[in-house]
Amino acid sequence: MHNDYVLVAKEVTKRFGGLVAVNKASIAVRRSSVTMLMGPNGAGKTTLVNVCTGVYKADEGKVFFEGNDITGLPPYEIYKLGFVRTFQIPIPFQSLTVLENVLAAMNSVGENPLVAVVKRRWIGVEEDSIKKAFNILSKIGLSKFWDLPAHKLGAAQLKMLEVARALATGARLIALDEPIGGVDPAYAGRILSYVKGLKEEFNVSFLLIEHRIDIALPYADYVYVMDKGAVIAEGTSNEIIKNPKVVEIYIGE
Repeated sequence: MHNDYVLVAKEVTKRFGGLVAVNKASIAVRRSSVTMLMGPNGAGKTTLVNVCTGVYKADEGKVFFEGNDITGLPPYEIYKLGFVRTFQIPIPFQSLTVLENVLAAMNSVGENPLVAVVKRRWIGVEEDSIKKAFNILSKIGLSKFWDLPAHKLGAAQLKMLEVARALATGARLIALDEPIGGVDPAYAGRILSYVKGLKEEFNVSFLLIEHRIDIALPYADYVYVMDKGAVIAEGTSNEIIKNPKVVEIYIGE
């Protein structure tokens, strides 16, 4: 598999009974890019990502991550390889603080019972983890909320906390399911600006699932558009905005 791409899905098909939710869809996420998977509601975007992340098993096709065939692997194995996803509805630990939520996503040496009894073995690592967590929070505009319980955050801040937790795992690729869904348009652009900056800062790639084409398109390096389970168009933002098929499905919607 070409080294330029962190994820490659080839001819993926997923059926639910008689419904073909994803029909021979192929996408590729270039390393250190923001790649967007767009299309109207029900187009098959989330189902395709669910196949890529092991939530669903593909009926046909192959998925490669970092050049390795991950088709059919369970989600926890794909997660351990460095491919992490967030969900449309954020699911943080509500009673933990923002900082604690990020720390919980890291593998803590101090929680290992064989190591925890020897303080000098873990104290330095724990300090490094806290520094790393604060660095992540500062890059997404959440550092001033570090000691706030997660349940007190607004919708947009909860979306960014999900991104922070994904970054804390050391992910190489993060799939964001509608990161601006339900967010005020004025804040939506800020979320996508943060995401764009994170790819450079943390050497991470993003696969964004979105249907709000008007807001999201300018932030994408490359775009795939799905409709009725199939990829109907791909290209740069400028190419997509001029594509007659894309214009037709969005105006028709």
